[in-house]
Amino acid sequence: MKRARLVPIAAIAAATALALAGCSGGGAATGSQGDELEGLSGEIGAKDFSEQYVLAHITTELFKAHGADVEANTKLVGSANVRQALENDEFLGYWEYTGTSWITYNGNTTPVQGAEAQFEATKEADAEKDIAWLDPAPLNNTYAFAIREDKAEELGVTKLSDIADLPTEEQTFCIESEFSTRDDGWPGLKAAYGIDVPDSNVALLDTGVIYTATQKGDDCNFGEVFQTDGRIPALGLTVLDENGKQVVVTMGSYGIGVTRVLAALAGRVVDGRLTVAASEHRSQLRNREAAVERLTQQLRDALAPPPPRRKPTRPTRGSRRRRAEAKERRSQVKALRRRPTD
Repeated sequence: MKRARLVPIAAIAAATALALAGCSGGGAATGSQGDELEGLSGEIGAKDFSEQYVLAHITTELFKAHGADVEANTKLVGSANVRQALENDEFLGYWEYTGTSWITYNGNTTPVQGAEAQFEATKEADAEKDIAWLDPAPLNNTYAFAIREDKAEELGVTKLSDIADLPTEEQTFCIESEFSTRDDGWPGLKAAYGIDVPDSNVALLDTGVIYTATQKGDDCNFGEVFQTDGRIPALGLTVLDENGKQVVVTMGSYGIGVTRVLAALAGRVVDGRLTVAASEHRSQLRNREAAVERLTQQLRDALAPPPPRRKPTRPTRGSRRRRAEAKERRSQVKALRRRPTD
């Protein structure tokens, strides 16, 4: 059921690896960290959801900090279109998921067991298409099932294997079309956990609708979600793993100037969520674009290196003379304030 771990994928492995290798000390376009990528130009792609927008802009700023002339392109809709743009050399790279590439783009039907094994298999398969995978990022954005916290307590559900023991009428699911057909999605989940329900218990919904539908509880008790999505805690949903341990939902900082980024954004984080508001336009799309640009600027400011410390110097002879003269003039002014004497 896992979507595998998140990794950057690029058509120019050497240059991208070089840029990412320098990220541990922070950096941004406003504070150059080197010129290793000077002469490199193009676009960093992104799929059409928030996590991808943030990653594309962070990567763009990092590339710029190392001399590249790049821009983030967040205009394409649909994962297949983004992948095709990469294959057509329209993008320098974008962030991809091993499971998606293995199943959807490489035509496999059975996932490889184990995150590391799946990564290596996907990397090898895409290498035949001249597409290079870099080292995985320390974040695993998996498929997961969420349920309302109060409903989970009512049903006594603490792990995925508990679902099959529920009455059939309580085993209701909201899933998206891609997940419904992937072997590492709905078919694999049913086989692994012994879930056998009629089709009427499964609602096919758009990705964005599943979260609110799960929160309302009218269409389903269990909604297919992405584990890093901020709507999970915002809507009072809970995600449980196979062992009954509650999963902590977090976005992660990907090791890029973590200390300065967290310090700069700390005042904007409320209950674990970072909110960027934009309402100056009448169009929702333009407001979303404005919010992304605002977040990009905040990240750019946070990643910029601090100004160099001023080196202490001894006062010059001229400055000491001017200071003495100023004190003398000030003394004369104060003397004139005294009460006159006979």
